[in-house]
Amino acid sequence: MPDGTPHLSAHALPPLARKGRGAGLNPAVRFERTAREAFDDGWGTLEATFAELPPLPTTLTPDRARSALAWNDSPDIGFDRAINPYRGCEHGCVYCYARPSHAYLGLSPGLDFETRLLFKPEVAALLEKELRKPGYDPKPIALGSNTDPYQPVERTLKLTRSVLEVLDRFNHPVTIVTKSAGVLRDLDILTAMAKRSLVRVCLSVTTLDNRLARIMEPRAASPERRLAAVRDLAAAGVPAAVLAAPMIPGVNDAELETILERAAAAGATSAGYVLLRLPLEIKQLFEDWLARHMPDRAARVLSLIRQTRGGALYDSRFGVRQKGTGVYADLLAQRFAVASRRLGLERRGGGVGALDCSQFKVPEVPGAVPKAAQLALF
Repeated sequence: MPDGTPHLSAHALPPLARKGRGAGLNPAVRFERTAREAFDDGWGTLEATFAELPPLPTTLTPDRARSALAWNDSPDIGFDRAINPYRGCEHGCVYCYARPSHAYLGLSPGLDFETRLLFKPEVAALLEKELRKPGYDPKPIALGSNTDPYQPVERTLKLTRSVLEVLDRFNHPVTIVTKSAGVLRDLDILTAMAKRSLVRVCLSVTTLDNRLARIMEPRAASPERRLAAVRDLAAAGVPAAVLAAPMIPGVNDAELETILERAAAAGATSAGYVLLRLPLEIKQLFEDWLARHMPDRAARVLSLIRQTRGGALYDSRFGVRQKGTGVYADLLAQRFAVASRRLGLERRGGGVGALDCSQFKVPEVPGAVPKAAQLALF
């Protein structure tokens, strides 16, 4: 459209939903000045075209990034640096707050986000180069702050494992957030790092209802597999937390206490929660998802969300974007505090503050002359 306002009418299009995918739309990229809109010519061709859409495959494109570390100074985030080996996420969580970042690549935050992935083949080498820089100040690195480091493609590319191998050699602390039991594939490294207080793993458990999980997070591990991963990590001595995130009013928020109880029983060291966030294109994607899967309560869910966001669907202000405001949000926070206290999740420790940054050491480059020997030449 020539007016410079990207627009795509979801109601003018037949549904694009595919089996095994979370989003049912592929909104226009917000930075583009034009957008395409399907038009029915009256001959029924549009319905025929979209009648039986084939499965949508996942494509991989190398991302020639120049840096492994992404830095932030957000006051309500508990870390200032992160690593994301992948851009886009095949798990397909419809509510994922990272979806809008795909627009920076010229791709849609909708189906493109979960089907057109970028991977960083040199991420481990780039990380090592950055850790060797003079004056580098070690603080915990968040692995998977934007997209899941253990999404299905990690089985073959093993980029997350390569990052952990570097961090292990440098004695560098790391926190991991994932929805995948695939984290157990790296249990050998995680166990060794845990003995030095260098790692903490957070499993996100959004619901215990398999049916709901299947439509919200179609390619993520089942809730039971995630809780089993918490048990296995705890048994191996790796501090594991559970994030009840996101809590969606009228959809899964009634499960908060049960999720925390199951987390504590599995051996979680701590817990957290985040209220649903709907920035930018996610509003449209989530509304479409509600209309398709929960038409009987869609209006009620959206009303409850607005009650936690000052009448809007999202409030991006620091300090309130994670928890919301209003009576409903306050009640959710109180429920979490009471349950955490009752289950002892507040007292078990194992948070980011328990990670030890003092052990960081730059290892010698294999084959290089040690610095002591170099100085002896003078």
